[in-house]
Amino acid sequence: MHFYGYDSTMIFLLPALILALYAEFKVNRNFKKYSAINNKHGYTGADVAKQLLMLSGINDVTVQMVNGNLTDNYNPKNKTLNLSQSVYASTSLSAVGVAAHETGHAIQHQNEYFPLVLRSSVIPLVSFSSKLSIPLIFIGLLFSGRLLDLGIILFGIVVIFQLMTLPVEFNASKRAVKLLSENNFLDETEIPAVKKVLSAAALTYVAAAVSAIANLIRYIVIAQNRKN
Repeated sequence: MHFYGYDSTMIFLLPALILALYAEFKVNRNFKKYSAINNKHGYTGADVAKQLLMLSGINDVTVQMVNGNLTDNYNPKNKTLNLSQSVYASTSLSAVGVAAHETGHAIQHQNEYFPLVLRSSVIPLVSFSSKLSIPLIFIGLLFSGRLLDLGIILFGIVVIFQLMTLPVEFNASKRAVKLLSENNFLDETEIPAVKKVLSAAALTYVAAAVSAIANLIRYIVIAQNRKN
């Protein structure tokens, strides 16, 4: 293992890289495939989001369109449900699934879903850690073992945050499928397509978590080798 030249610890990142590439391929393929199939009732992504919010008793969340592709998100700070151009006005199964998923996050926020509350509470710490961890690791490799250890600890906080994200995303997708089915936005023949779109999207979060864990293991191995 060498800091300059070939670094054998890079092998830890290979499985994570393969998973990340597969997840990106999967989400793009499924989203594109089911973007070409419209739902039978003709609901747009915006229709679904607005009606699901209303059915859930949420009246203070604004549904709006934002630029970009797959830039959909729910912002709890200003209570906006932001749908990308490929989702907001589209009647595709992909659009309906993504819109319902983001609505699931709004419902989580409204119901104070504990994993979301916990995740939100550590965002300031994670933001601080993510900015300093990598610089400290590199400076530590050059000058100080203590700085290296501190950088690894801060990076560990980022990894924990990635893991905390998983139940939040899985739950939002589960809520989405249930809401679409129970409120007859989709029939039973359309639900499997939505599940495929949301499962592929969830895989990207799994890949991000695996990548973070792989990097953490790599940094720990480097630190241990440096001490030996």
